[in-house]
Amino acid sequence: MDFTRIIELASYTLPAIITGLVAYRFFELHIKNNDRKRAFLLNREAHKESLPIRLQAYERMTLFLERINLTKLLIRISPISQNKHDYENYVIDQIEQEFEHNLTQQIYMSDECWTIITTAKNATIQMIRKAAMSDKVDNADKLREVILNDLLEKQSPSNAALGFIKNEVAELW
Repeated sequence: MDFTRIIELASYTLPAIITGLVAYRFFELHIKNNDRKRAFLLNREAHKESLPIRLQAYERMTLFLERINLTKLLIRISPISQNKHDYENYVIDQIEQEFEHNLTQQIYMSDECWTIITTAKNATIQMIRKAAMSDKVDNADKLREVILNDLLEKQSPSNAALGFIKNEVAELW
Protein backbone atom coordinates (compact mmCIF):
# COMPACT_ATOMS: atom_id res chain seq x y z
CA MET A 1 0.00 0.00 0.00
CA ASP A 2 2.85 2.36 0.61
CA PHE A 3 4.17 1.77 -2.89
CA THR A 4 0.81 2.56 -4.55
CA ARG A 5 0.51 5.66 -2.42
CA ILE A 6 3.97 6.82 -3.58
CA ILE A 7 3.08 6.16 -7.23
CA GLU A 8 -0.21 8.01 -6.79
CA LEU A 9 1.58 10.96 -5.15
CA ALA A 10 4.21 10.99 -7.93
CA SER A 11 1.52 10.85 -10.63
CA TYR A 12 0.01 14.07 -9.21
CA THR A 13 3.24 15.83 -8.27
CA LEU A 14 5.36 15.14 -11.34
CA PRO A 15 2.97 16.79 -13.87
CA ALA A 16 2.58 19.77 -11.51
CA ILE A 17 6.36 20.18 -11.26
CA ILE A 18 6.80 19.89 -15.05
CA THR A 19 3.98 22.40 -15.64
CA GLY A 20 5.55 24.78 -13.10
CA LEU A 21 8.99 24.54 -14.75
CA VAL A 22 7.52 25.13 -18.21
CA ALA A 23 5.53 28.13 -16.93
CA TYR A 24 8.64 29.51 -15.18
CA ARG A 25 10.66 29.17 -18.41
CA PHE A 26 7.98 30.93 -20.48
CA PHE A 27 7.75 33.80 -17.98
CA GLU A 28 11.52 34.09 -17.92
CA LEU A 29 11.67 34.29 -21.72
CA HIS A 30 8.80 36.79 -21.75
CA ILE A 31 10.56 39.03 -19.24
CA LYS A 32 13.87 38.86 -21.16
CA ASN A 33 12.06 39.67 -24.39
CA ASN A 34 10.35 42.68 -22.79
CA ASP A 35 13.69 43.88 -21.39
CA ARG A 36 15.30 43.63 -24.83
CA LYS A 37 12.39 45.45 -26.41
CA ARG A 38 12.58 48.22 -23.80
CA ALA A 39 16.35 48.52 -24.27
CA PHE A 40 15.92 48.65 -28.05
CA LEU A 41 13.32 51.42 -27.79
CA LEU A 42 15.50 53.42 -25.39
CA ASN A 43 18.52 52.96 -27.66
CA ARG A 44 16.52 54.03 -30.69
CA GLU A 45 15.30 57.14 -28.89
CA ALA A 46 18.80 58.01 -27.71
CA HIS A 47 20.12 57.45 -31.24
CA LYS A 48 17.48 59.84 -32.58
CA GLU A 49 18.67 62.52 -30.18
CA SER A 50 22.42 61.93 -30.54
CA LEU A 51 22.59 61.50 -34.32
CA PRO A 52 22.24 65.23 -35.13
CA ILE A 53 24.97 66.07 -32.59
CA ARG A 54 27.30 63.43 -34.01
CA LEU A 55 26.66 64.62 -37.56
CA GLN A 56 27.42 68.17 -36.48
CA ALA A 57 30.73 67.00 -35.02
CA TYR A 58 31.62 65.27 -38.29
CA GLU A 59 30.66 68.44 -40.17
CA ARG A 60 32.90 70.56 -37.97
CA MET A 61 35.83 68.20 -38.37
CA THR A 62 35.26 68.16 -42.14
CA LEU A 63 35.43 71.95 -42.10
CA PHE A 64 38.61 71.74 -40.01
CA LEU A 65 40.23 69.37 -42.50
CA GLU A 66 39.20 71.58 -45.39
CA ARG A 67 40.66 74.62 -43.65
CA ILE A 68 44.01 72.90 -43.01
CA ASN A 69 44.24 71.53 -46.54
CA LEU A 70 47.59 73.04 -47.51
CA THR A 71 46.48 74.24 -50.91
CA LYS A 72 43.63 76.26 -49.43
CA LEU A 73 45.53 77.22 -46.30
CA LEU A 74 48.51 78.71 -48.14
CA ILE A 75 46.24 80.68 -50.45
CA ARG A 76 44.17 81.97 -47.51
CA ILE A 77 47.15 82.89 -45.34
CA SER A 78 49.59 85.18 -47.06
CA PRO A 79 53.06 85.79 -45.64
CA ILE A 80 53.33 88.49 -43.00
CA SER A 81 57.02 89.00 -43.80
CA GLN A 82 59.62 87.49 -46.09
CA ASN A 83 61.11 85.46 -43.22
CA LYS A 84 60.35 81.80 -43.89
CA HIS A 85 60.41 80.89 -40.18
CA ASP A 86 57.87 83.60 -39.30
CA TYR A 87 55.56 82.34 -42.02
CA GLU A 88 56.11 78.70 -41.02
CA ASN A 89 55.25 79.46 -37.38
CA TYR A 90 52.26 81.60 -38.35
CA VAL A 91 50.73 78.88 -40.53
CA ILE A 92 51.36 76.19 -37.91
CA ASP A 93 49.80 78.41 -35.22
CA GLN A 94 46.71 78.81 -37.40
CA ILE A 95 46.42 75.02 -37.73
CA GLU A 96 46.86 74.52 -33.97
CA GLN A 97 44.29 77.19 -33.11
CA GLU A 98 41.77 75.65 -35.48
CA PHE A 99 42.42 72.22 -33.95
CA GLU A 100 42.07 73.47 -30.37
CA HIS A 101 38.80 75.13 -31.31
CA ASN A 102 37.42 71.72 -32.32
CA LEU A 103 38.90 69.51 -29.59
CA THR A 104 35.54 68.77 -27.97
CA GLN A 105 34.24 67.09 -31.11
CA GLN A 106 36.26 63.97 -30.31
CA ILE A 107 33.63 62.77 -27.82
CA TYR A 108 31.12 62.34 -30.64
CA MET A 109 33.27 60.25 -32.97
CA SER A 110 35.15 57.00 -32.87
CA ASP A 111 38.68 56.84 -31.50
CA GLU A 112 39.93 55.63 -34.86
CA CYS A 113 38.42 58.61 -36.66
CA TRP A 114 39.85 61.07 -34.13
CA THR A 115 43.28 59.45 -34.45
CA ILE A 116 43.17 59.80 -38.23
CA ILE A 117 42.18 63.46 -37.96
CA THR A 118 44.99 64.13 -35.48
CA THR A 119 47.43 62.28 -37.73
CA ALA A 120 46.34 64.39 -40.72
CA LYS A 121 46.92 67.57 -38.71
CA ASN A 122 50.36 66.40 -37.59
CA ALA A 123 51.31 65.28 -41.11
CA THR A 124 50.29 68.68 -42.46
CA ILE A 125 52.48 70.43 -39.89
CA GLN A 126 55.31 68.02 -40.69
CA MET A 127 55.06 68.86 -44.41
CA ILE A 128 55.37 72.56 -43.60
CA ARG A 129 58.38 72.01 -41.32
CA LYS A 130 60.09 69.71 -43.79
CA ALA A 131 59.67 72.23 -46.60
CA ALA A 132 61.00 75.03 -44.36
CA MET A 133 64.17 73.03 -43.65
CA SER A 134 64.95 72.69 -47.33
CA ASP A 135 68.03 74.51 -48.60
CA LYS A 136 66.05 75.73 -51.62
CA VAL A 137 63.76 77.77 -49.37
CA ASP A 138 65.10 81.17 -48.41
CA ASN A 139 61.92 83.25 -47.99
CA ALA A 140 58.20 82.88 -47.27
CA ASP A 141 57.11 82.95 -50.90
CA LYS A 142 59.57 80.22 -51.80
CA LEU A 143 58.24 78.16 -48.85
CA ARG A 144 54.73 78.44 -50.23
CA GLU A 145 55.94 77.45 -53.68
CA VAL A 146 57.85 74.38 -52.43
CA ILE A 147 54.87 73.15 -50.36
CA LEU A 148 52.44 73.61 -53.26
CA ASN A 149 54.82 71.77 -55.62
CA ASP A 150 55.05 68.89 -53.11
CA LEU A 151 51.27 68.67 -53.14
CA LEU A 152 51.29 68.18 -56.91
CA GLU A 153 53.23 64.96 -56.38
CA LYS A 154 51.31 63.58 -53.39
CA GLN A 155 47.92 63.81 -51.77
CA SER A 156 47.22 66.23 -48.94
CA PRO A 157 46.95 64.46 -45.55
CA SER A 158 43.58 66.06 -44.94
CA ASN A 159 42.13 64.39 -48.06
CA ALA A 160 42.74 60.92 -46.64
CA ALA A 161 41.12 61.90 -43.34
CA LEU A 162 38.14 63.37 -45.21
CA GLY A 163 37.66 60.06 -46.99
CA PHE A 164 37.63 58.23 -43.67
CA ILE A 165 35.05 60.66 -42.22
CA LYS A 166 32.80 60.16 -45.24
CA ASN A 167 32.95 56.38 -44.78
CA GLU A 168 32.23 56.61 -41.07
CA VAL A 169 29.24 58.90 -41.59
CA ALA A 170 27.91 56.54 -44.28
CA GLU A 171 27.92 53.76 -41.66
CA LEU A 172 25.64 55.84 -39.40
CA TRP A 173 22.75 55.40 -41.77
